[in-house]
Amino acid sequence: MPILPIDTGRYGTKEMLRVFDEENRLQKMLDVEATLAWAHAEVGNISKKDAQIIMKMASIKHVQLDRVKAIEKEIKHDVAALVRALAEVCGPSGACVHLGATSSDILDTATALQLKEAVKILERRLSDFEEVLIKQAQKHKRTLMMGRTHGQHALPITLGFKFSVWMRENARHIQRLKECNERLLVGKMSGAVGTQAGLGPNATKIQELAMEKLGIKPADISTQIIQRDRYAEFVSLLALIVSSLENFATEIRELQRPEIGELFEPFEKAKQVGSSTMPHKRNPITLERVCGLARIVRSLASPALENVVTWHERDLTQSSAERFIIPEVCILTDYVLALMTEILSGLVVDKEKMKKNIGLTQGRCMSEAVMLALAAKGMNRQEAHEHLRLLTIKSETENQPFKTTLLEDKKVRKLLTEEEITKTLNPRNYLGTTVKQVEQMIKKTKKERKTRGLPN
Repeated sequence: MPILPIDTGRYGTKEMLRVFDEENRLQKMLDVEATLAWAHAEVGNISKKDAQIIMKMASIKHVQLDRVKAIEKEIKHDVAALVRALAEVCGPSGACVHLGATSSDILDTATALQLKEAVKILERRLSDFEEVLIKQAQKHKRTLMMGRTHGQHALPITLGFKFSVWMRENARHIQRLKECNERLLVGKMSGAVGTQAGLGPNATKIQELAMEKLGIKPADISTQIIQRDRYAEFVSLLALIVSSLENFATEIRELQRPEIGELFEPFEKAKQVGSSTMPHKRNPITLERVCGLARIVRSLASPALENVVTWHERDLTQSSAERFIIPEVCILTDYVLALMTEILSGLVVDKEKMKKNIGLTQGRCMSEAVMLALAAKGMNRQEAHEHLRLLTIKSETENQPFKTTLLEDKKVRKLLTEEEITKTLNPRNYLGTTVKQVEQMIKKTKKERKTRGLPN
């Protein structure tokens, strides 16, 4: 009976769930056993006929999951159960199954095969998200909005600028994942404590052949297990990725508040219900789901780091934790990426509300521009800052447009004409290199995509 929301189908994409379902896990372990037998035959340790039989029968078509579970229930060992189930269907050739290997040779190498599939999905998901960010940055590179610091109005920016910042953050994650893969996607065939003693004089060749056939690299050196710094790095990276996604989601959630009302996650007006009791509600539930699941992913980094610690050449403290950590971190990160891609693709932008919000401070948000205009006309910069600070307080206290306050001030009028004041108070005239930066980052990102063999 399904219990956890991943098992019930509430969270997770079908593609990533398939990577970590029981059947695929079993098949990956069988693939490793089959490849081990093949490698033994290649160096002459067993006959090619025996290897061919093992390779043919190492399939979930022949080795049933229920049978493996039944044996495990009796003998209390998962890999030994797999070995017995495979040997059963191989007849006399079953004697050559698992020759010279230890459980972790099969388990850790099978994990690498699963992670290879998972990483490929994650790479594509990050690239899809990147593509949406490029489109939104281009579309909104001149969409004026208020930039905020400390939750307060700061200076005008554009929505495309915000998307460009996110785009480059995502690009760094793509680079990190690529670099991490080199250390993560490794397998091994090294025996009980890593010495390869049980594999015979051709042990190194067996490992090389097996890993090459499986499409992963052999670990440089290992004990009975692949060292867990590799997994800890990967889980920590995914925790970093979802932290960025939560940051983006939180920003949109804030801007969806009615008193701001600038951005909105997609809402199916024909059918979607916002509240069970309040018909008017349009809650950012998908964004909130992103934030909630990001916290779960981050929490998995802690046990992943603790799993780096092991007694001597191997203990079992990692095993039980990793049965949760590795599938969950991949499934939830993939799912959150898919959600954010969907949200950004259908994001609703209220440009008029953005324009209206810029006017909430009656022009006071342009005080820096006025200060610099006065400094350019000869006023001491520090004096200009203090003078403008007092004028913004006067404007706010008297509930008076900042332009009116400036026009009434003798010091300001001595240096600036009304036309200059009007021009200085126009937010579009104080975007600096905003649009240029957006265009440069789009160009840079597209160039990186080209090197990855992706369309622009």
